Amino acid sequence: MSLRILTIGRKHESWVVEGIDRYERRMKKPFDVTWQAIPHSSREHDAARREESETLLAKLAGKHANDFVVLLDERGKNIDSPTLARTLQQPLDSSRNVTLIIGGAYGVDDSVHRRADFVWSLSKLVFPHQLVRLIVMEQLYRAQEIAGGRPYHHE
Repeated sequence: MSLRILTIGRKHESWVVEGIDRYERRMKKPFDVTWQAIPHSSREHDAARREESETLLAKLAGKHANDFVVLLDERGKNIDSPTLARTLQQPLDSSRNVTLIIGGAYGVDDSVHRRADFVWSLSKLVFPHQLVRLIVMEQLYRAQEIAGGRPYHHE
């Protein structure tokens, strides 16, 4: 079982690296995370969205065809941290890998939405992709702690 994050864009910027590293060091199976950055398309708008979506779907083929896919999208479902923990724990308990997708500046097309098992909104606000990476990493750590019954999360 694994938890993988596919993200469109360049590698983590230096100000994000320290925060992500902080949480990655604390992660334990099955919540340990791998990152895969996919370069931005050189195109714009619909063409970029289509090209990046095709690349993302290709990364979900083969050994990842049965992954539980969580797509981050501001139009997705806004949930609390305990619900995220349960949402991630369920496929992991069923020995399914989990892939989270952070799309590019133009988002993803309908084909990626259809492939997603769950569409998650961090907020109705739109955040820069680098900040989303850090927020997602902290929420994954929080989900791990909630699932393990540890006191990191306070209700």
